[in-house]
Amino acid sequence: MKISTKKLQWLLFGWFFLFPFLPVPGYWITIGNYIGLYSIVTLGLVLLTGIGGLTSFGQAAFVGLGAYTTGYLATAFGLSPWLGLLIGLAVSALAAGLIGSVTVRLSGHFLPLATIAWGLSLFYLFGTLEFLGKYDGLSGIPALSLFGIDLSAPRVMYGLIWFCLGGCVWLVLNLLNSRPGRAIRALAKGKTMPKAMGIHTAQYKILIFVLAALMASLSGWLYAHLQRSVSATPFGLHMGIEYLFMAVVGGVGHVWGAILGAVVMTGLKSQLQDLLPLLLGSQGNFEIVVFGVLIVLLLLWAPDGLWPRIAAVWARFNPPEPEVVAPAIAPDGYGDMARRAKPAEGSVILEINEARKQFGGLVAVKDMTFEIRAGEVVGLIGPNGAGKSTMFNLVTGVLPASSGEIRFLGERIDQLGSRRIVQMGIGRSFQHVHLVPQLSVLENVAMGAHLRGKTSPLTAALRLDRHEEAQLLFLAAEQIRRVGLGDYMHTPAGSLALGQQRILEIARALCTDPVLLLLDEPAAGLRLKEKEALADLIRQLKSEGMSVLLVEHDMDFVMGLVDRLVVMEFGAKIAEGLPAEIQHNPAVLEAYLGGVE
Repeated sequence: MKISTKKLQWLLFGWFFLFPFLPVPGYWITIGNYIGLYSIVTLGLVLLTGIGGLTSFGQAAFVGLGAYTTGYLATAFGLSPWLGLLIGLAVSALAAGLIGSVTVRLSGHFLPLATIAWGLSLFYLFGTLEFLGKYDGLSGIPALSLFGIDLSAPRVMYGLIWFCLGGCVWLVLNLLNSRPGRAIRALAKGKTMPKAMGIHTAQYKILIFVLAALMASLSGWLYAHLQRSVSATPFGLHMGIEYLFMAVVGGVGHVWGAILGAVVMTGLKSQLQDLLPLLLGSQGNFEIVVFGVLIVLLLLWAPDGLWPRIAAVWARFNPPEPEVVAPAIAPDGYGDMARRAKPAEGSVILEINEARKQFGGLVAVKDMTFEIRAGEVVGLIGPNGAGKSTMFNLVTGVLPASSGEIRFLGERIDQLGSRRIVQMGIGRSFQHVHLVPQLSVLENVAMGAHLRGKTSPLTAALRLDRHEEAQLLFLAAEQIRRVGLGDYMHTPAGSLALGQQRILEIARALCTDPVLLLLDEPAAGLRLKEKEALADLIRQLKSEGMSVLLVEHDMDFVMGLVDRLVVMEFGAKIAEGLPAEIQHNPAVLEAYLGGVE
């Protein structure tokens, strides 16, 4: 019987629940408890660092926040541990929201440095505050009980810890396979692409920061009632680094890698502590040296972590089925999805008036003026470095104009951001493709439909979004077939040829339901037949009332397609007119050093 990868994962996870019922030593149960606790924290790091692209060394501090909150409330006020859980989660969410609102704005090496700073700060508070027992910590924390059942025994706590871990895994998997999940996956690709799809990057960064903190806080609550005491030592920077190691070893971009990393790191450390003194004949912290060497060798052998290696081996015998599949027929209500009304043919939709962009003393765009009408294909051409891409960025809100005006459908947009502009009806592709390579073509294209849905992260995590999700995936599948990539629906986007990736970006842009579509060198890397198909697609879009602004270096492709041409050189417009006129324009011929044939 064939077992799908998804079923195998959950079957293996289910095996851990049988572990306490086996005749194993209590020490193994203790190790299993700690693996479960560490896995919950590491799962948050997978979401935050591996998928969201935000490196954090400070998750141990949130573990401490959850542990100290329940410990203090239980010992000082006699509050129920279950109430302590709720209050601990609320405190952690509030702290993470405040810290994250500042931290996630940083980039590069400043972000991990900031997480080290606030992690050390919270660790210092845990160890110096009088009411938290300073470095002696809190003791006498009551054991957990549920419906009169005592949960103090390690084997019983094992079940609760792994039940919590399973719930977290289920929620995270549901979240990632949804509209908000695709937005989270896009964060690691920078700001430009997600914002061009209408994704509020700052909100989603804070969201995953808070979610990671909540999982760490849950682990801390379980730890406090397992140990029956808390002190500052387990919540220091060294544990924050160790959690990150667990994520990296298991596979930082993979949910199941969180558990695998915790198993390997915890099990390996435990075994080294027992075996090395016997082998070396003396006591000492030799395991730290050996452990470090083994981790380095492991990362050299599997830089993406162990889980991708294991999954690849399994896939040889059991090819994985696509996790995200579009429905074969239109879901109920699909026809009622809001679609943007197209402006009257011939009406002006984009007005650029004396637009200018300066970077210090460099003028990248110099007083550009032109317009685009509804149902018109306009080519923006010029030599390399002429300012075409900068002009694109001004129209799409990636860059604000230094002076002048840009109006879309009568509204000024030159100082608006990308999110607001795509909401108004301007879609785009990129000169250098911006995809999430490990995701399928379907999932990448569905990112363009982000603004067409309203699902909240909580709704998605609880799988209450399935109807809307089916609608968005069906829309994405329609656009994929429309551009001729139907055979690659479930292929990882990163495995496509460059030309196909460019076509994928057009399908994604079409999912935004644009009035004006900006295409930046869409024919680059395409073969002749593919160029002809692309030209047919652009003509079809034109016939449907869509306007297209096209930047392209293939003059044969451009000349037979556009209604008008705008020519740039050194940031300024040097010519504008019909293709036949531009072909014989002396200024254009001079700019191209030989002319356009």
